[in-house]
Amino acid sequence: MFGQGIVRILVISPFFVMPPVAALIWKNMIMHPGYGVLADLARFFGVQPIDWFAQYPLFAVIIIVAWQWLPFATLILLTALQSLDSEQREAAEMDGANFFNRFIYLTLPHLSRAITVVILIQTIFLLGIYAEILVTTNGGPGYASTNLTFLIYRTARLGYDVGGGAAGGIIAVVLANIVAFFLMRAVGKNLDK
Repeated sequence: MFGQGIVRILVISPFFVMPPVAALIWKNMIMHPGYGVLADLARFFGVQPIDWFAQYPLFAVIIIVAWQWLPFATLILLTALQSLDSEQREAAEMDGANFFNRFIYLTLPHLSRAITVVILIQTIFLLGIYAEILVTTNGGPGYASTNLTFLIYRTARLGYDVGGGAAGGIIAVVLANIVAFFLMRAVGKNLDK
């Protein structure tokens, strides 16, 4: 494909942006209801702009985090996709398999290990999302976009309850270990196939 290197750099670039900076860019340049890019697009199409962080705070944070972690998943899945044997694809084509059947019965099983690894690593990292919430919504409105990590911060630093924050930290570590345990078992079962 022409320009493959440029496309890869553009896809990978969000991974190198620090989380607070990415949150500020999305909050002030893209999702701002007055002068953001999405507001300008909405006005262009004759639609009322949306105040993302007031009306859909959790969804807005999810979009920011997904944008940041998309390059990681893309790199792992692209590497796994490039390791698919071309002879298998050609054999499936010669046997009359259409694109959908090749994807379901050949490509997807080949990518299953990589998909499991991506889910495992990203789930563990998602338990620690903090900066995006602090910069964009500050956990609000109310507790609408508060996760466990931000709740620990809010309890310990803003509520001056260090004991409660420490207890929340222990709960977070226990939950992370439980999630990691079950995901590692899933990876192990997947590798045995």
